[in-house]
This record gives sequence, structure tokens and C-alpha cells, in this order.
Amino acid sequence: MVDAMDIDEPRGTKRKAPSSIDEGAPHRIKALDPDVVNKIAAGEIIVAPVHALKELIENAVDAGSTSLDVVVKEGGLKLLQITDNGHGIDKEDLPILCERFTTSKLKKFEDLSNISTYGFRGEALASISHIAHLTVTTRTKNSDYSFRAHYDGGKLSPAKPGQSAEPKPTAGRIGTQISVEDLFYNVPTRRKAFRSPSDEYNKIIDMVGRYAIHCAGVSFSCKKHGDSGTSITVPSQASTIDRIRQIHGGAVASELIEFTASDQRWGFKASGWATNANYHIKKTTLLLFINHRSVESSNIKKAVEQTYSAFLPKNGHPFVYLNLEVDPQRVDVNVHPTKREVNFLNEDEIIQCICENIRDKLAAVDTSRTFMTQTLLPGSMLSDAPILKDVSSPAARTPGSVRKKTRPNENYLVRTDASLRKITSMFPTAPGTSSNDTTDAGQEPVYETTDREPILCRLTSVRELRSEVRDDMHHELTEIFANHTFVGIVDEKRRLAAIQGGVKLFLIDYGRACFEYFYQVGLTDFGNFGTIKFQPALDLREVLKIAAEQEKSTATSDNDFEVDEVVEAVAEQLIERREMLIEYFSFEITPAGELLSIPLLLKGYTPSMAKLPRFLLRLGPRVNWMDEKLCFETFLKELATFYVPEQLPTLPGSDETEEDIPDEIRTRRSQIRRVIEHTFFPAFKARLVATKSFMKGGVLELASLKGLYRVFERC
Repeated sequence: MVDAMDIDEPRGTKRKAPSSIDEGAPHRIKALDPDVVNKIAAGEIIVAPVHALKELIENAVDAGSTSLDVVVKEGGLKLLQITDNGHGIDKEDLPILCERFTTSKLKKFEDLSNISTYGFRGEALASISHIAHLTVTTRTKNSDYSFRAHYDGGKLSPAKPGQSAEPKPTAGRIGTQISVEDLFYNVPTRRKAFRSPSDEYNKIIDMVGRYAIHCAGVSFSCKKHGDSGTSITVPSQASTIDRIRQIHGGAVASELIEFTASDQRWGFKASGWATNANYHIKKTTLLLFINHRSVESSNIKKAVEQTYSAFLPKNGHPFVYLNLEVDPQRVDVNVHPTKREVNFLNEDEIIQCICENIRDKLAAVDTSRTFMTQTLLPGSMLSDAPILKDVSSPAARTPGSVRKKTRPNENYLVRTDASLRKITSMFPTAPGTSSNDTTDAGQEPVYETTDREPILCRLTSVRELRSEVRDDMHHELTEIFANHTFVGIVDEKRRLAAIQGGVKLFLIDYGRACFEYFYQVGLTDFGNFGTIKFQPALDLREVLKIAAEQEKSTATSDNDFEVDEVVEAVAEQLIERREMLIEYFSFEITPAGELLSIPLLLKGYTPSMAKLPRFLLRLGPRVNWMDEKLCFETFLKELATFYVPEQLPTLPGSDETEEDIPDEIRTRRSQIRRVIEHTFFPAFKARLVATKSFMKGGVLELASLKGLYRVFERC
């Protein structure tokens, strides 16, 4: 007789697990293992490194600290260390420090109704100790030395096998240092979910910045492990305005207005700073603190955005820092494991009162608005700077109300469709202008300005890359480029041009010079690039397939590959990192794989779109996506390579004529010649840092006036 287990069940049928228990008997209820319970609780409270840091910051501030130093390694997964100068922890309390529900802030449940501290449940350190290696070094003012204790699973553990688990005396200052190492080491699925240490570090920077703005009288610093510089440094004596300026930049701080609101009926008082109608960004920044705890509230955020909708242009959003203090008896902070959300009574009334106060402040400041206008008439003298006119106040009609503003930086220009007719094409052609010149001018790209705010780059990796360029600078050659005179193009196939520097004549490899220039532009304008938009959008996979098929056609049998597999692998890499690409490089890809835009590095020049497929394909294997510094360096070098003008065929010889060259090559040669003389070399003069490596193979001295004089002085 065939065993029933050997017969395949119909597809889709759920098989029952083998069991010796009678099918009709109920399953017995058993208590979970304490280790499982603790890991479940830890997973609810510590979701990411930033949540562990938030708990540690709050504990440090509760301890009366006036100085907090944070050190992070690999986004907090390898190391998360916070050092404070608070009152420390008594040695007698160290054995139960990391046990669950051990706290000095609560004695009975009723105390929750009057809680005024950050932490109170005693779960933070306990949760961390179950999913990381925790080390605490602490000293009180009454102790002559510090004590260091190691924890594992909520209990004291020895530093090394075979040693005692008791806290060891050590040298140290008054306060506490908590080191969290190898976070989620015993929860591999959670650890694998964090793919980008830089993203986790940015979240940590954001959290440190929030508390640095809110905690008056407390100094903050945050840096990556091993770095000499810090990402955030806020002195203890800094005012709230100075703290906002330090964290979010001067553009925000210079446009802030202060507001306050209170009402005894609802038991609250609020204060804060918000930007006025002259400042707006694409996404609302709301720093919300309720009873001094950083929380989130979608209701408050929506109400604030609705308040600003009457003062800001479409898709404009504000920056708001709100410190809301509510009667503790009206607040329930114990509704979320991470205390990220809170509930309080009369929420709608409180929000309405706050927003009305903000609206009144905005209305008082927004007495007039400015708009940019420009008059353009055929034959008129055009000014480089547009004229700003105040069109809402009576003073705008007087000559004194007209003022000039500098031309917007090309980093904030966006390419639009170049095929559209421009207004300049309707102007009469000046005498002596050839039709070819008019055609070339009509092919120039059209630009429009955006309202995107400049971003201050605080990334240590980018700063290091900039320092490497400065350290490699060849001062003499840089000075020559800064004061050179362009002579002419020598060879378009070998990309050679001649320049005069002082009394010397040089032959320059403008291909290498362009690579150096665009790489440096990528570093100096990091996060603030313009965009070249594709209308309509390009199918990323189709563009990659073009380059992959070209590579396959030239590949040897040893290097053969499947085109579809390579295309899909590179496309997935780029789509997965689309948020980082748009934030840092203005490189926009949709989740569906449509390429919307690429970075614009230099106004007046469009790289050859024939190089686009190969550029996109090389972003897969040629960019180190795992290390932050190498990622930025390799990506910018690939971008610079894409922007370098392509090599063109030489001019026809004696047996050829200009007509033998295809029209597209002849047109492109004309464009390249014009952009090299009128765009590239003027740009080199303004901001190129000539490096020592470029000096070795990118420049050749052809002649010197002094040397020629010595040769011919006897003639």
C-alpha cells in the first residue's frame, strides 16, 4: 500500500505540518523564552541606529549634561558612541542598569501623568544590550575614578572570556560614555535591511541636529569615527537662531520670525521660529517637540502647510521649529514603543491657536512681495542683471524702488526643450552675419531658473576629496590657466589646443583639462547641480541595452555575457539608489525605470548624447556603491568622462573636401570649436585647479619668447 505522504497533493494545497498530537486536541499555551521576549521588545523600540541614538541623547540630557559628543561608524551599525558630562551612574546601580523596567524616574503608574523627563520606562539600555555589545563607562562627582561595565542580554558580562563580569575601575571624567557596537549582530535579517551606511548616518545627523536646536545650553558634536573634522558642532552658549543657522544654513536663519501662543483653557504654551514668505523649499521641514521630546504629528504638519499655502507660491513649503508644552496630565506619552507619537487632549483647538498666531505673524511681515521682470526689445541694450520691482507697494512706482540683482548661478538652471523657437530668432540679423552663425546660435540650449535652495554640503567624504585636489595643485600651472590667452585649436582628434601664458606658448590636452575641470565642478557644486531634462523621458533599460550590445559585439569569447542580465543588473542598481542620485547629483530615475534628468555641469555646453548609453552602463561596474567616499569619487569621475568632448575626425586632406564630411560631424565640429574657445577655456581661467598629475602629461611647452630671442639674437 502506498504511503499517503508519497502522493503529491494538488498544486496550491497547503500541507499540514507533521504532528504526533491528536488533531482534535487543543494546542497548549506556553510562555515564550525570556530571550525571545527581550529580542521582540528590542525590535519594537530600536528599529534603526538613529532610534538607539535618540534614546541615548535623551538619557544624557536627563542626566543634566551640558556637552554631548557623538561618534558614529558605518552609520551606527558598527559603533555608536555618546559621551556626556552629566551626573553619572553610581557603581551600585550598574548591575541592574540594563535590566528591563529599571528606572529612577517612576515609582508608581500614577507618576506617568506628571512625567517631565525624556526616558521613564527603563527599556532603552535593556533593549540595546539584547541586540548589541554595550559598554558603559561612568563616574559620579563623588567618585575618585570611573567604572567600566560590559553588558550582554541585559546582564553584566566579562570584557573577555574568563574574566570577572564586575565593573572595573578606570580613568575617566565625570559623566557617562556609552558605546554600542555591532548593532543587530544577532538579528541578521534586520542587519541586512540597512544597505547604505551613509543614509543611516544622515538620519543620525538629522536627529542630532534636532536636539541641538532644541536643547538650549547644551553643546553638541557629531562625527564619523576616524575623521578629524565634525559634521555638526554647536557650542553651548549658542542661541536658537545660531543653532538653526549652524544646522540648516544662513538662508533659513535670515528669514525666520518668532511666534508664541498659549491658552489656559487648553493647558498649553507654544513657542518657536518659522520662515517668512520670502523663503520656501520643496518639502516642509517641521522640527516638533512636545514637552521637550522630538515627535511627529501629521495633523500639525498638515495644518502648518495649509496656513502657509496662502503666503507661498505653489509647491512651496516652510521651515518650522515648534516647541509645544502641554500640561502633563493632558498628555499620554506611553502610546508608542519609541515614544515617537503622543496623544493629548484638545489637539484640534491647540493646533488652531498655534496656526492662527503663525498666520498673524506672516501677515505682518508680508506687506509687499517682489517679482522678477525683464524687458527685452529688439535693438535695445541688454543688461546682464534682471531688474526687480516691488509691484505691490506705492514706493514701487518711484525710481528709488528699482534695484538690481545678480544673475542666477548656472547651477540652478534647468535645460528645457532646445527644439523650441527662441525669441532671439525673430530679431533682425546684423549686417555681415552669416547664415551659419545664425543656425549655430539657434541650436543653443534654452534654460530656465528654478526655486531650488542651495544645499550646504557637510559630508566629510566630499570635504576630503576636495582637500585631495587642493593638495595636488600645481601652483605655477594653475596661475598660467588663470591668466592665459587662448590661441586656437590644433588637433580635434587628439584634442589639442594652444594657449599663451606670459611669454610662453603651451600645447594643452583639452580633453584631460575638461576631465579635471568637470570632476572639480562635481566636488565644489556637490548637491547643487542643475539638470538636463529629457522630454519625453527615456527608457533606462533601452538605453542601457544599446551600450550592452555594443560591448558584446566587441567582447572576446572569454568576456562573453548575457545582454539582458547585465542591463537588468545595472538598471536595478540605479533604480535602487534613485533617492541618493536625485539628492546629490540631480540624476532622476523613476521607480519604473524612466530616466528623467541628468546633471548639468556647465551652462552653454551639452555633452554628446551618443555617449549617454555607455555612461549609464559604466555606472554599474565602475562605481563603488558600497563605500561613501569611493562612491562619490568614482561617480563624479564617470560623470566627468561623460562631459569631456568627444574626439572628432581630422580635417580632410589634399584629396578630400569639406563636403566629404557628414553634415552631423561638420555641425558638431563647429559646436565643439565654439564651446572650447568661448566656454571651456574661460571657465578654466575662472576656476580650474591644475594638478601635478595633469602637468605630467596634459601640457607641453612649445616656445618661450626669451628662448627664441637667444636663438635669433645673432641674426
